[in-house]
Amino acid sequence: MAAMLEIKDLHVYYGAIHAIKGISLTVNEGEIVTLIGANGAGKSTTLRTVSGLLTPRGGSVSFLGKDISGAPAQDIVRAGISQVPEGRRIFANMTVMENLELGAYIRSDKEGIARDYEMVFGRFPRLRERREQAAGTLSGGEQQMLAMGRALMSRPKLLLLDEPSMGLAPLLIREIFHIIVDINKAGTTVLLVEQNANMALSIASRAYVLETGRITLSGDAGELAQSEAVRRAYLGG
Repeated sequence: MAAMLEIKDLHVYYGAIHAIKGISLTVNEGEIVTLIGANGAGKSTTLRTVSGLLTPRGGSVSFLGKDISGAPAQDIVRAGISQVPEGRRIFANMTVMENLELGAYIRSDKEGIARDYEMVFGRFPRLRERREQAAGTLSGGEQQMLAMGRALMSRPKLLLLDEPSMGLAPLLIREIFHIIVDINKAGTTVLLVEQNANMALSIASRAYVLETGRITLSGDAGELAQSEAVRRAYLGG
């Protein structure tokens, strides 16, 4: 499998705080890779660096063989990376449809955009019913679906998901994770950041464990789910 995303010896700072301390990871085309770890481990910082919202102090981020470290966020979206941010970050005062339109802002192919609205509504039928509704009036689960739909409207090759299960009821979490698997089967590579290690490891092919800015474990997701250290720290076992 060809490497789609390669992070090498990445160092990221928030002011004087050394948040990411020389991590390296690879996401191959077609995979679901998960980055698990406790709150404050540096998971979201890693995603924000990949998507161009933070500039690394050292190391590199390569996408499809091209160095994108420190590139403007809009160029990274154009290259084929889209992020669903932690806390959803939908535009609350705009309608569902307007949020989806913003997801396609880099595109000008009207017919393709129209097809992709149908693709999103097919995947998230509740959004079709509420397309003229203000996004802020949706439930937490529906807002998560909208954030994912909005990200898909840019036709990403790589989808970055930051804590998609946050604040959702268990039944909705299962539904969201089924949808992530479907999106992956339809051809989108996924890098998933999650505190819900059980769910993340159940759908990922490979996993990395991040602790205070360093990767401490990595390997096959199924094997890591059975690892004593991971079970004790993240799986309540």
